[in-house]
Amino acid sequence: MSADNKFIVEGKLSENERIKGESNHLRGTIAQDLKDDLTGGFTSDNFQLIRFHGMYQQDDRDIRAERAKQKLEPLHNVMLRARLPGGIINPEQWLAIDKFAQEHSIYGSIRLTTRQTFQFHGVLKPHIKLMHQTLNKVGIDSIATAGDVNRNVLCTSNPVESVVHQQAYEWAKKISEHLLPKTRAYAEIWLDGEKIETTDEEPILGNNYLPRKFKTTVVIPPHNDIDVHANDLNFVAISEDGQLVGFNVLVGGGLAMTHGDQSTFPRKADDFGFIPVDNTLDVAAAVVSTQRDWGNRVNRKNAKTKYTLERVGVENFKAEVERRAGVKFADSRPYEFTSRGDRFGWVEGVDGKFHLTVFIENGRILDYPGKTLKTGCAEIAKIHKGDFRLTANQNLIIAGVAPQDKAQIESLAKEHGLITDGVSNQRLDSMACVALPTCPLAMAEAERYLPDAVTDIEGLLAKHGIPEKSIIFRVTGCPNGCGRAMLAEVGLVGKGPGKYNLHLGGDREGTRIPKMYKENISEQEILDHLDQLIGRWSKEAEKDEGFGDFLIRAKVVAPVINSAEDFYV
Repeated sequence: MSADNKFIVEGKLSENERIKGESNHLRGTIAQDLKDDLTGGFTSDNFQLIRFHGMYQQDDRDIRAERAKQKLEPLHNVMLRARLPGGIINPEQWLAIDKFAQEHSIYGSIRLTTRQTFQFHGVLKPHIKLMHQTLNKVGIDSIATAGDVNRNVLCTSNPVESVVHQQAYEWAKKISEHLLPKTRAYAEIWLDGEKIETTDEEPILGNNYLPRKFKTTVVIPPHNDIDVHANDLNFVAISEDGQLVGFNVLVGGGLAMTHGDQSTFPRKADDFGFIPVDNTLDVAAAVVSTQRDWGNRVNRKNAKTKYTLERVGVENFKAEVERRAGVKFADSRPYEFTSRGDRFGWVEGVDGKFHLTVFIENGRILDYPGKTLKTGCAEIAKIHKGDFRLTANQNLIIAGVAPQDKAQIESLAKEHGLITDGVSNQRLDSMACVALPTCPLAMAEAERYLPDAVTDIEGLLAKHGIPEKSIIFRVTGCPNGCGRAMLAEVGLVGKGPGKYNLHLGGDREGTRIPKMYKENISEQEILDHLDQLIGRWSKEAEKDEGFGDFLIRAKVVAPVINSAEDFYV
């Protein structure tokens, strides 16, 4: 810890700090809890500690009341989020997760997430250990995909500049490994790893781990497909002559907030400057350890990196990172983001291989009537010689396809509804978090609401004569930010059943936070407002002007320049 302690928040530590401190490096009594068949859930501190092992305890809220009437406890189960730096998975791994989801998940689905990985939902207690062991056999784990640690490291997934992408992806993997917890708790509990004498030293994360969750990305301009401003630490790839030479480092982004608490707000990341590639791991560790020591362990609502920067000052934080890393940031190299969506259809890489991006609405891979997505993915995995890449926009890339294999892959994709005609630009540019019925934090629908909401917006665009246009539209069931609504042109944040806060004015590139336009309004009221505003956009927009940019220029909403000062005013 720095000798200068003036930036440490004094006071009674939050309850989570006690839980972590008494957990014996994340072991708790999870192993004993697994053997308790009187409850389907985890008790006491273990409810929190399993998050560090990549799981959240949930229940089906649709049937909670009925079970209570029957004097049954809620149908406890876990959601597991896998660790897949850069979202790359091979066909053997895909088939293993497909089989487990089919046989041991209540819902039978695979869920692609905005964190560029997959989730199992609805796994009951007797199957949890098998789940981890199944993943381990094919080289996957869920270490540190939740909890107060550095989580799954994202990386630009659309391979156009394949050489630079491969180099960036290798750094995403290195960063992920470098920042992982060192405790053997995961191996001991889930994989029956041998208990050995260990001090469980955590040189980067510390014995109490981080004050709050921490998210890291590697992004390759001009595609901001991982939304840098949603993350604590971002490495923006800078290339010269087709080779990766270094990164601009952006720190302090984050989208979560708390309804009614104006000390919380979404925030864009600050650009600290440029570093050569050889300094990447040292700088990553320095940012994490500075946040470890200076982050707020008293009030979890103000514990994330973005609030630390606001409290201590960007220059003070940056100087401490330089001191710890032994690195001086150079001036940032120029770059520009021009898009952040996925590029659907076939893209050819510089190696002569092809990559097919398919649209998965809400990221939910399941067999539907006439649209057998899950079966289709499995059939492709059986014959595919390349790999799969999960995108941070919940879509799937079938990557590394040789020219002679394109026709067979495309035929299977069409047969199973992975490629369909008539998907609008608006549907491609829309996204939601899971929310109800499984997420315990959800206040309103998101995933289940999105398809109909998009259809309504498609109708408004057609009504006003611009059916080919689209709006970056995102819905979250609560203010925690999983659907990244606070980087949308139109963002809905759940407030209660059927009620949302309507935020407007983000941009298409993901570099501006939208401002609240109306609070706690119904779905119909949202459509009424959008009808009027889309009508104005269709008539008054300048050439190629996005919806969010138009709303700012037309003074419908003011731009958010500095969230700490103007997000709520």
